[in-house]
Amino acid sequence: MSEFKWVMRGRCHKFGDDVPHAGGIVPAHFITARETDPEVLKPHLFEELRSGFSKRCRPGDIVVAGKRFGMGPKVPGYIAMRAHGLGLVCESMPVQAYRAALGEGLPVLSPNPGVLDLCDDGDLLEVDFSTGVFLNETRGTSTRLAPVPAALRELITQGGTAGWLAHWWRSERDSAAA
Repeated sequence: MSEFKWVMRGRCHKFGDDVPHAGGIVPAHFITARETDPEVLKPHLFEELRSGFSKRCRPGDIVVAGKRFGMGPKVPGYIAMRAHGLGLVCESMPVQAYRAALGEGLPVLSPNPGVLDLCDDGDLLEVDFSTGVFLNETRGTSTRLAPVPAALRELITQGGTAGWLAHWWRSERDSAAA
């Protein structure tokens, strides 16, 4: 596994409030089909909200969203976001959506009331998910948001729940063999 980078630098992709998982982050049929293949999901990320999004985004880009982002405890959209190398900063998201995003290893900063006022679509951002530093290079402004909680950082660095469990199992097996 490559070394995890807590600092992401890229373009802002700004979305408003109430972006649903099904029909917003990814089309609903991928959720009902329980699709988990990142290569299948990547081309469809945000396609119903912004046609061609997956061709325009780059690793390190930051999705900045409003309130109630990702309604519904689904994971396909977070798989696609992580596969694209994106980060997520939002005003709020339901606890089940937050849990699903972290479970897929997606770097997330939430809740951050007022974050939509800190940037515009296309701004160049640098976000340190471990310290919460949110730098808008386009505007020349910086602020500090709540960082990823220390208790959740290992989960993200291991690639989510499956990666963390695999790492834990290897550690247990190695310590039992010693």
